Amino acid sequence: MSDGGEISEVRAVRDVAVVGSGPAGLAAALALAHVGADVALIGPSPVKTSVGPLETRTAALLTSSVDLLKALQVWQALSPQAAPLKAIRIIDASRNLLRAPDIEFKASELGLEAFGYNIANTALVEGLYARAQEVLPAVIPASVRHIALDGSEVRLTLSEGAPMPVRLVAGADGKRSICRESAKIAVTERRYDQGAIATSFRHTLPHQGVSTELHKEQGSVTTVPLPDPRASSMIWVGPLSEIMPLMLLDEARFEDALGERLGGLLGSLSEVGARAQFPVAGQSADMIACNRTALVGDAAHILPPIGAQGLNLGFRDAAALADCVAEALRRGGDPGGEDVLAAYRRARKLDVLTRTVGVDLLSRSLLTSLIPLQAARGIVSHGLNALPPLRRIVMRLGLASPTELPTLMRPAPG
Repeated sequence: MSDGGEISEVRAVRDVAVVGSGPAGLAAALALAHVGADVALIGPSPVKTSVGPLETRTAALLTSSVDLLKALQVWQALSPQAAPLKAIRIIDASRNLLRAPDIEFKASELGLEAFGYNIANTALVEGLYARAQEVLPAVIPASVRHIALDGSEVRLTLSEGAPMPVRLVAGADGKRSICRESAKIAVTERRYDQGAIATSFRHTLPHQGVSTELHKEQGSVTTVPLPDPRASSMIWVGPLSEIMPLMLLDEARFEDALGERLGGLLGSLSEVGARAQFPVAGQSADMIACNRTALVGDAAHILPPIGAQGLNLGFRDAAALADCVAEALRRGGDPGGEDVLAAYRRARKLDVLTRTVGVDLLSRSLLTSLIPLQAARGIVSHGLNALPPLRRIVMRLGLASPTELPTLMRPAPG
């Protein structure tokens, strides 16, 4: 509802300032406003780019994340730009002595149309930001220079305008979070000596809504469907000694290298888009909330790009924080009080822990050449192929949070 006009205006103490305008921060701001909080969103507006017909980075949203976007009245505008993920295929393309058999998980086995939907990051952010401008009391395209705790409130100094006093800071400002630093929350980092390349490409065979993970020694390539049935996004994970030379190849040679790695899986390739390189690493805040600060998304946890867990975990942060603040508002309490922060810590502890540990173990298992672990992967894959009930259990575990979903992520009745 506002886009900078509030910057120089001195306001009464707001309930919450959400710092960070990425998808997790935008979802948090919208979720908090949905439950009645007086919210200010602080962060740069999205930059509209024309990078060509195919996007470099996409997000695979699980069904609970899509339900959140529906509740926030964002999904209807986004759905035409999203591709359903109808199946997940895992292929052991290694030269290991004990290769695991291929396995395919189908959403239809659970009575679902899709496990989730893949959408370009730019489309997701622009859709969320447009909704934020419609419904939030304040959308402030500024950065935060300093945060000071002052008893019953937090005072934010912005890059322009008057200081802003709030009861609660929702820090969704990424890996180098000023919110986390100001709250004196330490982090634990995990490194894998790996890098990743994200891009998109066209192909001659239709993807049929199937996302494919091809695992090789020391890494993997994952293709994810785009709305065009003959276009996919891709994440290539490997040791830095492999990834860095790939980034130096010209377009034609990189296209050849990708085609060789995929082994004809999607036919002939063309129109490989711009490449983005990023490190494969993990990072976890030692505490997700304290000192009138609740961390959301990458400010709280960063996971390797395996199994589409990162952004979905951040969306669950956003919805869980909204539940905790809603309860405080119902009681006439302080949305930044220690009881609210403690409730948020309890709500997120098991989910964040299980996803962080699980993805870390999977990342390390894919790097190993130990024959016992290769055998274990093969046994598990054989069992999943032979026992449909076991396969359905595994699929449900992959989709579900280990704790009850936050209110805004539960499917609408009917």
